[in-house]
Amino acid sequence: MKHLITTPLITLAACAALLTACSPGKPGAPKAGEPKFNTDLPMTEFMGHFVDPAAFMYWKGSGYEMTEAGERDLSPTTDEGWDVLVSGATMLMEAGNLLQMPGRTRAPEADWNKYAQLLTERAAIARAAAEKHDKQAVFDEGGKVYEVCVACHEQFVIQPDIKANGPAKGDPLPAIPDDKKK
Repeated sequence: MKHLITTPLITLAACAALLTACSPGKPGAPKAGEPKFNTDLPMTEFMGHFVDPAAFMYWKGSGYEMTEAGERDLSPTTDEGWDVLVSGATMLMEAGNLLQMPGRTRAPEADWNKYAQLLTERAAIARAAAEKHDKQAVFDEGGKVYEVCVACHEQFVIQPDIKANGPAKGDPLPAIPDDKKK
């Protein structure tokens, strides 16, 4: 009699184990063989440690700087210097892709993805300009990348902050010293 009760219990336990093994995991969990992405890094850190450094790698090598000594061309003068611009633009191209990953997108997703795709598109053109060592195109395309950044930040950072906290109080710029006013 003991054997007759144990066999159905073992069979029932085996079926339950098989059903558990075959059932889908938690929602959003990758299925076997699918890639698993870790997007736990906060957006501010992703921007600060990946996107911003890539942008500045590119922008620091374009345009002119006005100093007391006069105008200084910021364009690279060596192949290694141009490679820094190419690397920065390449990273920005990939940043646009990474921003569209599940877990990184923000609502409204269509707008978020539009800006991410524009970043990739414009960074690709900026990269080509750097590969050609074209100073003017590097400057112009860097400006177009900047436009995407500003538009995205306006929608996803600045306006939400104003909505949550109200407009900025006071003058965010430092006062101009009296000896510099003219």
